[in-house]
Amino acid sequence: MQNCLGWFGRMAACGALLSLGITALPSQQRPAPAPHAPVQTASDMTPVKPESVGFSAERLERLHKVMQETVNKKQLAGIVTILARHGKIVDYRTYGQRDMAAAAPMTKDTIFRDYSMTKPVTAVAMMILYEQGKWLPSDPISKYIPEFAHLKVYTGVDANGQMILVEPEHAPTMRELMTHTAGFTYGNGSTPADKMYGQLNVRGSKTLQEAIDKLAKIPLLYQPGKQWVYSMSMDIQGYIVEKLSGQTLPDFMAANIYKPLGMKDAGFYVPAGKRNRFAALYENDLHGGIQPDTSNAAGFADYSAQPTMPSGGGGMVSTAEDYYRFAQMLANNGQLNGQRILAPATVKLMTSNHLPPSLLTGEFSIGAQLMRPGFGYGYNCAVVFDPPEANLPEGKGTFFWDGAAGTWFWVDPTNDVVFVGMIQRMKGGNPNVQYLSRALVYQALLNPAK
Repeated sequence: MQNCLGWFGRMAACGALLSLGITALPSQQRPAPAPHAPVQTASDMTPVKPESVGFSAERLERLHKVMQETVNKKQLAGIVTILARHGKIVDYRTYGQRDMAAAAPMTKDTIFRDYSMTKPVTAVAMMILYEQGKWLPSDPISKYIPEFAHLKVYTGVDANGQMILVEPEHAPTMRELMTHTAGFTYGNGSTPADKMYGQLNVRGSKTLQEAIDKLAKIPLLYQPGKQWVYSMSMDIQGYIVEKLSGQTLPDFMAANIYKPLGMKDAGFYVPAGKRNRFAALYENDLHGGIQPDTSNAAGFADYSAQPTMPSGGGGMVSTAEDYYRFAQMLANNGQLNGQRILAPATVKLMTSNHLPPSLLTGEFSIGAQLMRPGFGYGYNCAVVFDPPEANLPEGKGTFFWDGAAGTWFWVDPTNDVVFVGMIQRMKGGNPNVQYLSRALVYQALLNPAK
């Protein structure tokens, strides 16, 4: 890999700082579709009058003010936001700069590192193969990765400091792989099992097959289904996509997702002709501002060429508009502009909570995304099944995720709202524009029935 695996550890370490909080839901029915059919016949990104779809233009100025203030205070270099309702663009803005040193302004065609926002795209790749009858959620992972047939489970250490390993109570399943409950980790914990990820240099693997071979030697961190731990599960999914499709992960996504949806700049690297649009990467300086990224610049992919180990967990790049097209496809129950990617039932399966109440206790989280009553996890995305219980303003059934550099999106099927926000700030930092944007968007939705 073009050292794409360097993202793994960074994502787990930095993810803990970047999000703000989510809630999980016990299995529950997805709400009925919004009464307005999404516009699916055009790709016009020209904003409509907000009042025509229930928003207040005056109140949306609060969103603009807060975003601009973060740039003015140099808490962020630049931002792109897209807000849509009923498939129509309501608000599409840029703020600040994509590169402060070069004084290059933020533009709508700026390319961003998506990091963990790759995960929902990998889920869609998996669900395409699910619709082709190539896997089932109840299947053991070892059906597709025989190397995992004899995985043991770490339970502690003995008096000599040696790992105590036991057999899994059941073979980890594909459903558990899709929900971070199979027993894998990113290797950033303090247990001997976690440390093996570094000892075997899993993140430095040159190919997905090499990574799989190493993972097969590492015990699971817990009994499958008994915990929720952010993990390399989506990178393992990327390997499965390649094995079941016969294509590389980037090629499969390009043919089945990017091209049909018109995601013209999405991919796993930035070609030379587009490098001038690639946003600079910054980090929280721990003093209320930002500085050029230091922790990830060395030894990490420079996105100059197609990686030999593409990361299904965090390797993508895209523009805000690219990702909006992907999110709007999901909001449209699997289609956009006449291109059908998934069936409605498959989208519902992917975006419904799959965590039991026993995992929604507040014990498990990554950054601000806390698995709790009202807030759960579907296939590669968080799900808000009870917004008041989760203390969130969006509609029931909202699903979303974010990335280590602060990119974020959500799809609200109850209110038929889609939002995409793009920044490039590692290690979290304040303000948390992801969660501020939720309050600022919904306070402006004055006529939800419209």
